[in-house]
Amino acid sequence: MKNPPIYVEARIRCPLEALWQHTQQPELHQQWDLRFTEITYLPRPSEAAPQQFLYATRIGFGLGVAGRGESLGTRETNGERTSVLKFWSDEWVSLIREGAGFWKYVPTADGLRFFTKYDYQTRFGGIGQWLDRLAFRPLIGWATAWSFDCLRLWLETGQHPAISRRLAQADWLTRATLGAVWMYQGVVPKLLFPDTGELGILQGAGFSAAAAHRVAEGVGVGEILFGLLFWLLPPRRLRPVYWLHLVGLLVLGAGALFSQPAIFVAPFNPLTLNAALMTMAAVRLLIPEDMLPSAARCLRRPPTAARVAAPPRPAPQVA
Repeated sequence: MKNPPIYVEARIRCPLEALWQHTQQPELHQQWDLRFTEITYLPRPSEAAPQQFLYATRIGFGLGVAGRGESLGTRETNGERTSVLKFWSDEWVSLIREGAGFWKYVPTADGLRFFTKYDYQTRFGGIGQWLDRLAFRPLIGWATAWSFDCLRLWLETGQHPAISRRLAQADWLTRATLGAVWMYQGVVPKLLFPDTGELGILQGAGFSAAAAHRVAEGVGVGEILFGLLFWLLPPRRLRPVYWLHLVGLLVLGAGALFSQPAIFVAPFNPLTLNAALMTMAAVRLLIPEDMLPSAARCLRRPPTAARVAAPPRPAPQVA
């Protein structure tokens, strides 16, 4: 079964010439496109010759891969522009052997529809096709959509892609850390080794030994599920989870204080650990969601005719 081509569409409120410049000039393109670490145009023997370029990327699971591309030309019809290109790599580590696609720029009443559609052939026979279907194609499709939204933020609000990447990294690091901490607390001290302190805290709160075991197990499962929310939910749906995290740590800390106050003078006690984890969540809550690039803001399938004319959006605030 042939893998479907990759399609990504973004709605961007900016002049056509600004979008054209940021996508056609290599020094600007490589700043917002997560798929490429470097793009270099090669000298053209004549104006009529296709524009060739070199590219480097680490999107292939961190491996450095270089390749070449060629612009097959542009055309403009009724104010719409289309840029067509092909690309290939001779390096054996590159999953992509060769491919082709286009970028299209369509003016609308509310800015521009900017979309791409491209496909490629893979190396390594059936193994390459399997790896592409399960991992690489979803990854490069997501990277394309994320990059388009990063470009949208740059053109609509003036937020430079370097700032967008730093904010996204802060978001990912916070989510990964808090999720891991909650799951660790559910698995290790409550399910695997409750005798190291959890049962003592619960018995100090008035539970019998048998009830303390059941409560520890139930709380442990709940903490595992709560930790998974940080990893599975999109950022725009995580704000209530961060607030529950803050409230939960306050409640757990208060319970430990009343049931076993002696632990608050031990090294790495609940006061210091909870304060650090609460501060991480508070800092993340200070980042507005509309400053974070998101692949979810882009269409991943061609829209129907009824959806082409999108309703107007509020004018963006320029940073």
